[in-house]
Amino acid sequence: MSVLPRLEEEARRILQASSDKKVVLKLIGGVAIAMRCPSARREGLRRDYVDLDLVGHEKQSKAIKSFFAEMEYQPRERFNAMMGRKRLIFNDLVNRRRVDVFLDVFEMCHRFDFGERVELEALTLPLADLLVTKLQIVQINNKDLGDMATLIMDHDVGSGDGETINGSYIARLCSSDWGVYKTFTTNLSKLESSLDGYGLSSSEIDRARARTRRLADLIEKEPKSLAWKLRSRVGERVTWYELPEADKPVVAGSFD
Repeated sequence: MSVLPRLEEEARRILQASSDKKVVLKLIGGVAIAMRCPSARREGLRRDYVDLDLVGHEKQSKAIKSFFAEMEYQPRERFNAMMGRKRLIFNDLVNRRRVDVFLDVFEMCHRFDFGERVELEALTLPLADLLVTKLQIVQINNKDLGDMATLIMDHDVGSGDGETINGSYIARLCSSDWGVYKTFTTNLSKLESSLDGYGLSSSEIDRARARTRRLADLIEKEPKSLAWKLRSRVGERVTWYELPEADKPVVAGSFD
């Protein structure tokens, strides 16, 4: 079957075919959030999706390359040769889209090892990890704040995975890295301030705000490591994040 024009249908085609071939791939990003959150279809939270983001295992890098060739995608040859132990990019030249595959490690503004989390759920990374990939964005925009609002609207904050956002796991990530703590807590504050802008009812805003504050409270209460405490003394005097290089927004070729 050729690449499908509708992105969510194409995501399901990739996930089903990779499962059949024992190639481990799980969705992250906006399409993953839309798959897990009914509110993603609501006016005010609905948005267009242009690319697919996935997480797989580094040990399956060769199998992933072969898989996407079979699925009629073009590899970004030079990028994949240089970055192939951490990240791969494939282009759908027909629909002018791309697929990003992170291999165990997700490294953008901050670095997270999802290797032990990839196989916890069927189609996507756990909800907490979907939120983490948004919370870690230093120069966050309205699209990403909307994705976070969608997650927090539809899922409560608790101490486990499944249909709950695992706040205890997120708090532990913050407790060992002051930079992650700084970025996450800054973005939770921005999320809370943004909740009036999505056409939600007053009761929905109250619920989302309570969940946001519950997550922030879990982060604050989690005991911090010695390394965290030492880094906190330096504070903002030293940069605590990376700014990813902007990528080419339109698929024009194989991007070597």
